[in-house]
This record gives sequence, C-alpha cells and structure tokens, in this order.
Amino acid sequence: MPSPLQDLRDERLERRGVHLRLKRDDLISSEVPGNKWRKLRHNLQAAREQGCTRLLTFGGAYSNHIRATAAAGRRRGFDTVGVIRGEEHLPLNDSLAFAAGCGMTLTYLDRTTYRRKTEPAVVAALVRQFGPSYVLPEGGSNGLAVRGTAELVGEITTEFDVICCATGTGGTLAGIAAGLSGPKQALGFAVLNGAQYLDAEVRRLQQEAFGTATANWTVDFGFSFGGYAKRTTVLDDFVLDFGERHGVTLDRVYEAKMMYGIFARAEAGDFPPGTRIIAVLS
Repeated sequence: MPSPLQDLRDERLERRGVHLRLKRDDLISSEVPGNKWRKLRHNLQAAREQGCTRLLTFGGAYSNHIRATAAAGRRRGFDTVGVIRGEEHLPLNDSLAFAAGCGMTLTYLDRTTYRRKTEPAVVAALVRQFGPSYVLPEGGSNGLAVRGTAELVGEITTEFDVICCATGTGGTLAGIAAGLSGPKQALGFAVLNGAQYLDAEVRRLQQEAFGTATANWTVDFGFSFGGYAKRTTVLDDFVLDFGERHGVTLDRVYEAKMMYGIFARAEAGDFPPGTRIIAVLS
C-alpha cells in the first residue's frame, strides 16, 4: 500500500471522451486483497485491544470475506470461525477449502436461521458454542471497516471526477464517498438482485463510522446479471475480451459487473465528455 493507479486506454471509452484509471487494490495481497484488508485492518486492531483471540464472521459458500478473514487471522494470530449460509457440501469448494486450510473452523446455519444472524440470540448461541469472539458482520462492513475504506481516497494523487466500486454490502462505497471532497462523486454497482436496501445501508454505515451521511454517491442496480455469483455468456465474453485487451483478469462476482457497467454507461452517454473515472479493483 498504497496500491498503484493504472491508466486504461480503450477506444470504446476514448470515442466518448471518457478517461479511466484502475485503482489496483487487487494487488495489495493475493490472500487478503484490497477492500477486504481495508475493512479488516481497524477491526483487527480493535479485536487485539479488546483482548480477543478469536474472530467469528458470516458469509456464503463463495464469500471472499470468509477467505480474507481466514487468511488475515492466520497471519495475525487469531483463531477464526466462519458461519456459512446453508448446508455443508463435500468436497468443499475452493473458497471454503482455502479458509479451512488457513485454520478456520467452518459451521453452517440453515437459510432461515441465517437470515436472523444479526439477532442477539443467534449471535449469543454461536459465542457460547465457540467461545468469546470478536464478531464481524457478513462482508466485514461496519463502522471501523468504513473508516478503513475511506482511507483509499487519500492515496489518489491525480484529479478525477467519479470513483466507482462494486457494491455487495455497501461498506466500500460508504467509506469511499465519505473520503471524497469537493464535487467528486462515488458510484457503486450492485452485484446482487433486488439490492435497493443498499441506499439505506450505505447511509447507516456512514452514520456509524462518522456520525453523518453524505449525498455524493449513488448505487446503480442495473448490472447484477442475475444476482450474486451468477454468470452469463455476455458477462463471460466481456471478461475474456477485457483480459485480452488489457491483461487484467476481472473477478466475475464483483469487478466484472462494475466494469461492464462503466463501459455500458459510457456508451449510453451517461458520462459527459472529459469525465475522469477511477475504478477500484479489489
């Protein structure tokens, strides 16, 4: 850190007068990349200060947050527990196998109970089962996480107008928007279907982190491609073409949807000529 900025020259953007740079948070670490590390950093410090030796968190079977928490816990000397949505399926997929290989204890909640994962009774039962724990929310987004993601903006030394990120739980967008000054805008691309609740969630997270909410951000709900971790031929073709053009392999769950959305919106004329965009890859 700080992660580098990379100019992206693409005739599809250039003919619309749009200049794009990539903020390569994905290069911070292969195991705890970008926004995951930014979200975890202050939480790990708080856990240490509180005398906690165990991290307990939540996620789906393909959760990047579960992977990152397991890896960060191993590096920083924390025991880790991953509470996974749904039933156990063996053999474990690559994400859960990686987490288990880092020493994470995996446990499962049926989907009905998982929807109640933030209720005190559910959390208390898990803590009784696994022992005193520093509890991280799904996706790692809380006030301390937002403070971490806000620090990204201070690393950018070039001028820009819009900064974009993929949006799952809202924590990265909340922090980036809070870190902006002047007329700059933050644009999040929702990766889940029916995620309009993110508008309220981003405001809540900003309030938790800084005591106030900003109005310099929006969420685009039009590029979820069927929902979380869903794949379509259109998106797969875009990822392959982007890799061939620019030598960057986009994560299909998050960054590919954001990048597709940026190109589609540029083609539609949503960005005035001369717009300078930064897209965060994490």
